[in-house]
Amino acid sequence: MTIKDIVRLRLANQQIAGQVFTQPAKLVSWMGCVQAQDYAGAKWAIGNRIKKITDAAIEQHFNEGNILRTHVLRPTWHFVSPKDIHWMLHLTASKIRSFSKGYNKQLGIDPGILKRSKTIITRALEKNKKMTREALDLLLNKEKINTGNGRIGAILMDAELDALICNAGRDGKQFTYILLDEPSKKEKSFTRDEAIATLASRYFRSRGPATMEDFAWWSGLSITESRKGIEMNKRQLDFTNINGNTYWFSVEQPASKLKNNAVFLLPGFDEYAVAYKDRTAILYPKFFTTAGSGLKPIIIRNGRISGTWSRTEKKDTIQIEAAVFENSDKSTFKKIAAALKKYGEFREKKIVFLQ
Repeated sequence: MTIKDIVRLRLANQQIAGQVFTQPAKLVSWMGCVQAQDYAGAKWAIGNRIKKITDAAIEQHFNEGNILRTHVLRPTWHFVSPKDIHWMLHLTASKIRSFSKGYNKQLGIDPGILKRSKTIITRALEKNKKMTREALDLLLNKEKINTGNGRIGAILMDAELDALICNAGRDGKQFTYILLDEPSKKEKSFTRDEAIATLASRYFRSRGPATMEDFAWWSGLSITESRKGIEMNKRQLDFTNINGNTYWFSVEQPASKLKNNAVFLLPGFDEYAVAYKDRTAILYPKFFTTAGSGLKPIIIRNGRISGTWSRTEKKDTIQIEAAVFENSDKSTFKKIAAALKKYGEFREKKIVFLQ
């Protein structure tokens, strides 16, 4: 196996090349979770991996609670399936809290404030079912809890980590919070080892070939726990060694459907980049700064990041600009235009490609 083989398999396993899913919840569960702090981009991350789905359809799935949004793994937003949210939070919440402890102290948020806030939030959501962040902010202030200077985000995230609340839909452009047990129904609980094994299985089947260090970075687990996750999945995993690195992947590999010079347009923070600590397989070091370490909206050609793109939203159109790093010719921009057609169909808007 070569680095070229690795990127081809990643594109297939991540469902970017050769999609097999038709429902967002099943795609998200297959991947474990999908990073989602850039909400519009995260919807495209899902849409790019599902056949013939629109932005509006994914929004509807979110509004109906088929996919949820919460802080899990590293301390950032992710889409997650209702069936997975409890065991995943049980596994990762303590680690995320350790990241937040110093920040909360700096903001003057103590355990007493967090406990009181959660009581107020619970009573309000039991009565109203859904409330926007803005409404919860106003309510907490009315109850003499200071939510200024970022405190509201810290208070709500603490309630998320307790598996008390999560995002499930929007009211206009405002995200709404609900009590978590409404959509999730408290699915089967896992022991910690079972959760580690399940998370490792989801990761390597959907993002392999990848290293143990990649998994530790993505999951937020320790190296010891990440090694344990691989050991508990040894029968389902194979590996290859390249340049001194061990890459693990599922023994059941899909047939790679990547065409030569295939081009894909991925959003910022897409799992194709953010799921790996070492991104040199997909991004030459000389382009790291230009591509924001791969976390900007990116153009993929032959499995590698070969440029970036940006959008400007208009009333009825979306203007797209692309910056290709090297070897740009008419053929390359023609393939980018073809990829943009898919994005236009997803957004149900006319795309204006500014070349």
